[in-house]
Amino acid sequence: MRFPVFDIRPLTPTIGAEVHGLDLNLDLDASGHAALSEVLHEHQVLFFRDQRITAHRQREVAARFGALQRFPFGEPAAPDLPEVMVLATGGDGPKVSNADIWHSDATFMARPPLGTMLRAVSLPPLGGDTLWADMESAYRSLSAPIRALLDGLTAEHDFAKSRSHRGGDRDALPPVVHPVVRTHPLTGRRCLYVNRIFTTRIVELGERENELLLPFLFDRAARPEFQVRLTWRPGDVALWDNRSTQHYAAYDYRGPRVMHRIVIEGDEPR
Repeated sequence: MRFPVFDIRPLTPTIGAEVHGLDLNLDLDASGHAALSEVLHEHQVLFFRDQRITAHRQREVAARFGALQRFPFGEPAAPDLPEVMVLATGGDGPKVSNADIWHSDATFMARPPLGTMLRAVSLPPLGGDTLWADMESAYRSLSAPIRALLDGLTAEHDFAKSRSHRGGDRDALPPVVHPVVRTHPLTGRRCLYVNRIFTTRIVELGERENELLLPFLFDRAARPEFQVRLTWRPGDVALWDNRSTQHYAAYDYRGPRVMHRIVIEGDEPR
């Protein structure tokens, strides 16, 4: 069955768009999927409102964008769905996740995810929004001398820096080094590629220099002019390019918040 023509509604001048006219239960043909991929590269974050898909169907849709990664942390939604991870937060206990810190997913891996698909399963009555930041615009906003300083530098990323990722297999996941400024493999655009959760240091700089420069770079994601925000509704699906964005899950709610996450295999940052 062919998809109807879908409608793209940008949400900010730089990042984020809603996709209307698509039922994710239906299969895109090759040309439709190519068009959707192009829209993702342009807007970096796509929102599909009011979808009614299962975890199995979410996996099928995500797999059209690339091989799916079995994430090394968290619990799968079902034994036959190892790629679909459950993110359950909230309730009456203490906060244990650090998703309310600006970050890109799994930059501690040698091949971090290309992208992430997140689906709302159960939501609190209020709160729990997610925000995304355009790290390409964040890079372009820097002065030419600062961009020249950063180009060519590398940074170490380590899962052990994150309190909610401790207990992982250090032998399987040693610290990795990525460019401070990476180039998108498809668009050629450049972006800042350091984040507060996983980036430990810029390799070429000394300790005091890192103490001064890294917080400045981390804070670029927090500027509202680079951001888009989603207030979730049940069934909503978000798909984002993990190579050029960071995200932040607002922890401002009471009661459980359950999401299903799939990460798509990426490449080595360059």
